[in-house]
Amino acid sequence: MSGLGHNGGPTMEAGYGFRKLAWTKARAALLPSLPLEVVRLRVKRAERLGLPYRTYATIRATSGQDIVAFLFSGNALDLRRGETRLSAPVAARLGALDGAATRLAAIYAPTAPEAVLAAQPDLIEGAGRAPAFTAPWRETRDSLRALMAGHSLPADAVVLVAATGIERGWGSVAGFGGVLDRDVIFGTPGAA
Repeated sequence: MSGLGHNGGPTMEAGYGFRKLAWTKARAALLPSLPLEVVRLRVKRAERLGLPYRTYATIRATSGQDIVAFLFSGNALDLRRGETRLSAPVAARLGALDGAATRLAAIYAPTAPEAVLAAQPDLIEGAGRAPAFTAPWRETRDSLRALMAGHSLPADAVVLVAATGIERGWGSVAGFGGVLDRDVIFGTPGAA
């Protein structure tokens, strides 16, 4: 029990050392020991997706699936009100994903998802309407899952690339395999 005057240090109760040893061993037993060739293949897959290996391995371990698609929010793609063309750095990054993962986009009104697809047909395989910021969670879940179902993608194999806190919330609502901040994929905005 920590109370007034407690410094937040470890407990002084009997058995602390044993509990720490037991938990350390239990955590180590949870980590699989993969053959070296499997690790090499996963490192190459992470490179192909343009992700740090640790990020890729974490998503794969928590979802139990490989990453087969990315769903980009309109904000993550830097599509401002009415814009349909992607900036050169964003387009180059999406182009680098060609063949590595399906690229989907959730586009905010008033921009039409079809216009974004038409503007870069080789960079995005599918686009749909992004849920409104005021949409109930059930409506948000249903619209995001409908976008994935149109491409026969399991939600837990899709990684959401988000730019705002509300968009990050889509990840748990729709059951995505992971959520990444746009900076992990595209780098820091304005950095050259």
